[in-house]
Amino acid sequence: MLRVVVLGAAAGGGVPQWNCGCEGCRAARENGQELVRTQASVAFSGDGAHWFLINASPDLRQQLNATPQLHPKAGALRHTPIAGVILTNGEVDAVAGLLSMREGSPFTVYAHEKVLAILRDNSIFNVLNEENVRRQPIDIHEPFEPRLPDGARAGLEMLPFAVPGKSAWYLEGKAHPGGATGDGDTLGLKITDKSTGKCFYFIAACAEITDALKAELDGAALVFFDGTVWRDDEMIRCGLGHKTGKSMGHVAMSGDDGAIARLADVGIDRKMFLHINNSNPALLPASPERKAVEAAGWQIPADGTEIVL
Repeated sequence: MLRVVVLGAAAGGGVPQWNCGCEGCRAARENGQELVRTQASVAFSGDGAHWFLINASPDLRQQLNATPQLHPKAGALRHTPIAGVILTNGEVDAVAGLLSMREGSPFTVYAHEKVLAILRDNSIFNVLNEENVRRQPIDIHEPFEPRLPDGARAGLEMLPFAVPGKSAWYLEGKAHPGGATGDGDTLGLKITDKSTGKCFYFIAACAEITDALKAELDGAALVFFDGTVWRDDEMIRCGLGHKTGKSMGHVAMSGDDGAIARLADVGIDRKMFLHINNSNPALLPASPERKAVEAAGWQIPADGTEIVL
């Protein structure tokens, strides 16, 4: 039985963002936990005892403390049910939480070589002693089965695939530690429970929905998809930035080329947006944008949402 827990559904900075007074952040501060979201990550397990994380957000410590499934087992002085972390990109949103996992418990970091090169290039990640924390390269379109800390197979198959995107923003104008050519900076993941055949997809960043991506997602039981912005020029219109969503590596929810329209004819049983920016009006439950999202069959999950497949 495949279990998935949404640890966080927001984009970088979370909601409310510490220095932001936009409508979404103001509403989150005024209305309590209903609108609060931490930065995007999910945890999943095939047996309910051993868990894997997709991305390690800067809010990871808070997320782990809020998720009983990820607490140390009763009576253990040192223990974690987390067996591994799969990184889909090298953005701060995805890797900073690794620094909160430096206290000596064994687990494995799985990432494309281009992302592992970023970790190697930044010595702060050496606090994760490789005697305890292995770094395992993964390849595009090469399925792999992660291992538990004792070496046993997890019974789960991961299939990484490339999606349109870009390298981490902090590398703009700089030499990429993993080289400037080739895919690997932005991955999607298909996770399958080998005992049941149930699977879900995780795509936290995507600059364009291609026909190949639509074909990949067709027939999925559950898809977590990039919901950063409602409209492509949202950050500019809100006065919060000067970049479009697409230039940041994110497709909009709305519009003819947006996620809602492009995936409308794809057979997906359950569709959830995550990595939602504080500027996105679809976060607000009473907004016309939220109503449009829900009318199209999409959900915006709260932190802590659990799905069983």
